[in-house]
Amino acid sequence: MIELRDLDTGDEEQLFQWRGEPEVARWMSDADVSGREAHRAWFHQLRTDPDLKGWMILRAGGPAGLLTLTGLTGHHRRAAWNWFVGDREARGRGVGRAAQVLGLDQAFGVLGLHKVWAEVMADNDAAMKIQTGAGFRREGYLRGHVLKDGQPRDVVLLGILAEEWAALAPEARRNLTDSGLIAA
Repeated sequence: MIELRDLDTGDEEQLFQWRGEPEVARWMSDADVSGREAHRAWFHQLRTDPDLKGWMILRAGGPAGLLTLTGLTGHHRRAAWNWFVGDREARGRGVGRAAQVLGLDQAFGVLGLHKVWAEVMADNDAAMKIQTGAGFRREGYLRGHVLKDGQPRDVVLLGILAEEWAALAPEARRNLTDSGLIAA
């Protein structure tokens, strides 16, 4: 069963380890993890800043990944979406797909957002498939937008509106419930 839970202090070490793993770090468009203190500051801000919200993605009760929203306090009622599956054993098992549905329910239902948007590395086929499968639409393409290991990388902009999610959510939830990935 896939669930989301609010971050707690015990998650800091797990996230530090995941963010430093090559398979996770290669897709992160934000700054590389530069050390323990920088990570600690990032984690503290993620837990305390009202502009940010983070959830641990759980698989069978254990940590599997992270989902975040940033920009929550703006008057536009939109937020940037970031996520990753850090647990190697959880990859390719529907965790990302289920986390998308649960996270979009939080974003639009609980937090009352109008729009969720994301930047995805153009060559991250798995993330593109999962996010477009959840209803995100391509809104733009930014050439050489981020530097990874000193090299420019292209980024695809994706977005989904609350009314789009409202139309897609019942079937998305039903499919995941029928497959046993999320609770009814």
